Amino acid sequence: MGAMNVIELKLFASRVAAICEEMGLVLRRAAFSPNIKDRLDFSCALFGPEGQLFAQADHMPVHLGSMAFAMGPLVKDREWQPGDMLVLNDPYLGGTHLPDVTLVAPVFSTEGTNLLGFVVNRAHHANIGCDTPGSMPVSSCLAEEGIIIPPTLLLRDGKLQPGVEHLPDVADGDLIGDLAAQAGANRVGLLRLQQFISNIGLDIYRQGMQQLNSYAERIAVDTIASLKPGLYRFVDYLDDDGCGSSDIILKVSLTIAAGRVEVDLSESADSVRGNLNCPESVVAAAAYYCFRCLMPDETPACEGLFRHINIKTRLGSIVNAQRPAAVAAGNVETSTRIVDLIFGALAQAAPELIPAASQGTMNNIAMGYIDHAAGTRWDYYETVAGGLGGGPTQEGLSSVHSHMTNTLNTPIESLEMHYPLRVHRYAVRWGSGGVGHHSGGDGIVREYEFLQTTQLSLLSERRIFAPWGLQGGKDGDRGANFHNGQILPGKCTVEMAVGDRLTIQSPGGGGWGGVVEDE
Repeated sequence: MGAMNVIELKLFASRVAAICEEMGLVLRRAAFSPNIKDRLDFSCALFGPEGQLFAQADHMPVHLGSMAFAMGPLVKDREWQPGDMLVLNDPYLGGTHLPDVTLVAPVFSTEGTNLLGFVVNRAHHANIGCDTPGSMPVSSCLAEEGIIIPPTLLLRDGKLQPGVEHLPDVADGDLIGDLAAQAGANRVGLLRLQQFISNIGLDIYRQGMQQLNSYAERIAVDTIASLKPGLYRFVDYLDDDGCGSSDIILKVSLTIAAGRVEVDLSESADSVRGNLNCPESVVAAAAYYCFRCLMPDETPACEGLFRHINIKTRLGSIVNAQRPAAVAAGNVETSTRIVDLIFGALAQAAPELIPAASQGTMNNIAMGYIDHAAGTRWDYYETVAGGLGGGPTQEGLSSVHSHMTNTLNTPIESLEMHYPLRVHRYAVRWGSGGVGHHSGGDGIVREYEFLQTTQLSLLSERRIFAPWGLQGGKDGDRGANFHNGQILPGKCTVEMAVGDRLTIQSPGGGGWGGVVEDE
């Protein structure tokens, strides 16, 4: 048959994206933990038979971009069968950090002979067997962050495989229930994709995937070609790794030429002792996200977008770490700062498009309590929103999650219902955005009281280096953490007694453009 016309291709793109959205709804409604059902810390996507991304929902950029980068090698050279489901969280074999558990299911034709693609979801688990509650410790090696699950066949012919029964035993019922919810979401996605292919026919389905990627590729080429060609450099610094290293340099050299771009991060710092290190897939996710932001809203989210973006790193560096380097904060903090870094370089190529730095951190809070004698524990994890950078055409938004995260804050009602916590203050941090022609957005103040002895871990950035302004705009305010009014480091583990209070002041966004004084 002939190629799809514009309307047919748009309908195809909408239908496959809707499958991902339905998977997300199933996962959210079936999950037990607030981290998934309230914060929406999960992602769902569809991949072709070689592991090429061709559809995703508007979930977490750091999940989806890293899956797009790593899925091909993950699914290659495996003897897939109908009813299989693969589970993994190993950051060096297709994962991001250990709390993010990924389930991959192959999609076969109804007669079970042709491999048509894969349905995938990834969700963050607050307890992945770490000795530190919340499974986001101030760690110095991967083993300290929880159990490591290499790509492992969880189900074959729909049945749990021998040797994996121990996986749920690392945690409480929430993990068991959330894994079941992930498996259920994949089953729904598999069924819907099979139904869709049966309705349109296998040839049209394959043609749709090919055309969708080709269309996205053309959009990407046009977007890159609209940028001013040249070599652009930018430097930024991570505050510290919580294990003795500080002022950790991130460098990018961005080369734009002939509809292609090279993102060279090879001059960034060596791998650090703490957990700011990134597997290369996380770095790719950040780079892909930056260029996706420059493309039209209707651009389909698929592998074709990334064909002309080349990522260059240095093995053994903070942006291409080697096992057993710790990576818990690389996925959340370093990825977010890489976005700042690339946008800083892009601002030189397209000053009319790029905003000032946003808050540049996810303000990670992990907490809980382990009673070894009783064999019980509770775990909680959340991120705190902040200010977006002001841009060429508008003020920065206040008190929102930015860039590599796309989650919500846990509602206070849910937080207090599930855990021994009380929230005393949850407010806009007025005046924390950088002043400018378009000022940066304001951060958040969030104050917790602990109703039970609790172990707390913080992984936060922009406590030393402020979110930068652009084109004459002022920097946003740095963030700050307080324990009973006393300042806490950006990365630390603290014992909280009953009645203690934690206050998080998240950073504001940088301002854009100088303020014109009234005559």
